[in-house]
Amino acid sequence: MKIEKSFFTESGTKFRNDDSCPCLAVTLGDPAGIGPEVILKALADPAMTENCRVTVVGSRSLLYQTYSQLKEILPGESLADPDSLSIIDVGIPNVEDKISVGCGNAASGALSFAFLETAIAKTLAGEFQGVVTGPIAKSAWQAAGHNYPGQTELLAELAGVERFGMLFVARSPHTGWTLRSLLATTHIPLSLVPELLTPELMSQKLDLLVGCLQQDFGITHPRIAVAGLNPHSGEQGQLGVEEKYWIDPWLEWERKRRSDLVLDGPIPPDTMWVKPGQAWFGNHSNPALSTYDGYLALYHDQGLIPVKLMAFDRAINTTIGLPFVRTSPDHGTAFDIAGKGIANPESMKAALQLAVELVKQRS
Repeated sequence: MKIEKSFFTESGTKFRNDDSCPCLAVTLGDPAGIGPEVILKALADPAMTENCRVTVVGSRSLLYQTYSQLKEILPGESLADPDSLSIIDVGIPNVEDKISVGCGNAASGALSFAFLETAIAKTLAGEFQGVVTGPIAKSAWQAAGHNYPGQTELLAELAGVERFGMLFVARSPHTGWTLRSLLATTHIPLSLVPELLTPELMSQKLDLLVGCLQQDFGITHPRIAVAGLNPHSGEQGQLGVEEKYWIDPWLEWERKRRSDLVLDGPIPPDTMWVKPGQAWFGNHSNPALSTYDGYLALYHDQGLIPVKLMAFDRAINTTIGLPFVRTSPDHGTAFDIAGKGIANPESMKAALQLAVELVKQRS
């Protein structure tokens, strides 16, 4: 199968398998999870590599183990043979033999951290234009002594950027409509959200979102929806005062500052996702007129519950603000099904396709 149309950009660009093909590093993620399985399944599809050059960053021996195990339980499954793959072998002495499939531990955390560190270093050195990351377990990183909330924060630190964001992207298989949702705050307790949300932070995230929509998706004059924080966006101060005291004034200031975009909000969180849902499932005649190019959610679950409800096996997490492209499947390590051969590779495929799109769009 050939990708005849651009997967996420507006331009419909076609790609050729020539010297301009993006070079991507794909990390295994936690080797005790489903990362190795979804990578072997995804890379078995010729469409995944006809428009890019992929190098797997991880443990060669553990990848072979996964391949052998899957061949036994899935004799008819199409899997990429590790012998046919470009692999950067990253190992830690006396650690690989401590990996237990389905059980994240300090060993799996140490390896997944090393895989990502290596991929970032080689990308910053110019060997790759983008990184596609397999899922990791934050608890395993913590057990290994790496105190990061997730991969996003390590990527930003090693890339030397202070302003970055988590953007979730998915294209509907029903209508072709593309959902883009940015989180203003990420992995923090809900009780801290009102304290950490400020006009300065919101302007920073809005700048990132506008820049991404213009640079990575070719949308010159984006339409953006901003969610409210409280039920009914505060109901004029009856259900919360943040909208009345600073979110509404901040939006008015941003509208005056940015004549190049449409900025609507604060939209009540319980209704903001109705039209995106209709656009996703095909219940609206003209999504372009009823939806937005980007949605700015104020906290983790506000943005991710609708994304995962609509696009659990298709959504991609991309870190914006980095000097290179980074995408990742929007699912976790799924230790409960690791090694059983039932992991769905569609989100990994989408992450690879989006990485190609973004590299091409930037260049």
